[in-house]
Amino acid sequence: MPGNARLGLRFSTREEALLDDLDALLAAGGSTALLAVRNGRVVFERGHHAHRSSVASVRKSLIGILYGIAIEAGEIDLDATLEDLGIDDLSPLTPEEKQATIADLLKSRSGIYHPCVYGMEPGRPARGSHPPGTFWYYNNWDFNVLGTIYRQETGRTLAEAFQKLVAEPLEMQDFAAEDIFDVPGPESLHPVYKMRLSDRDLARIGHLFLKRGLWEQRRIVPEQWVEDSTTAWSALGGGRGYGYLWWTAEANALGDSLSIDVPIFYASGAGGQYIIVIAALDLVVVHRAADVRNGIIHARMGEILRALLRVIG
Repeated sequence: MPGNARLGLRFSTREEALLDDLDALLAAGGSTALLAVRNGRVVFERGHHAHRSSVASVRKSLIGILYGIAIEAGEIDLDATLEDLGIDDLSPLTPEEKQATIADLLKSRSGIYHPCVYGMEPGRPARGSHPPGTFWYYNNWDFNVLGTIYRQETGRTLAEAFQKLVAEPLEMQDFAAEDIFDVPGPESLHPVYKMRLSDRDLARIGHLFLKRGLWEQRRIVPEQWVEDSTTAWSALGGGRGYGYLWWTAEANALGDSLSIDVPIFYASGAGGQYIIVIAALDLVVVHRAADVRNGIIHARMGEILRALLRVIG
């Protein structure tokens, strides 16, 4: 159902009411675009779909795509430790911390609680409180270091890699290489990598994962990598989980306000940046809030998602 669906068309009172409910949620503040794609066809749209803005932490799921391709090509070893890779930081890592593997970083289970650029200071565990691989903590140190390791091991910047390996094969309409860039800081040797994309280009990522790494019958990402990325390696309680840089929610997961009556997996960023994949419905949903600081909370996204499903059936 396109964004101008009411123009010249007749709807039942119930259908009008459902559309009104969804539009009211989107108009309540923060939302700038909502796009739903079923089996490659747009079934609902609102907002400005070509506008490129910060994807916030969705960036983590996107770098995961590059890792899957590089691991398949033999450029990166999932089991390599930070010691193997020569990774350190301003406050030197301990011998135990250096035993964290790339897989631990992808799962956010490194056990390394060094200050980081764009760090989450409140609630950060003490250094040395958890050995590598034993404890899940959503840790920007892990995510930032993945950027460093990718550049080091492949010899490519994230921008050139994403453009060549993802944007071009997926025929992205709005992507520009300058929309991926590093931001250094005094806290750590490892910069944060930032990304800007449009929601219609993010929908392509969702469709790629919906189709298990295929794009128009061409293999872009290894199927096993999609499976591993969207497997809940860490159970976070109430049916919510974390894979390789993607979130998961079981059907009717009490611990995740985004959950619905079938399983989902999704990429999530601050302020309301989402790629939601609902395989049981052959559906990808993208939500954007161009102003990350004035977006929506996770619970509101759940309300929007459920209202959207009522509209599109």
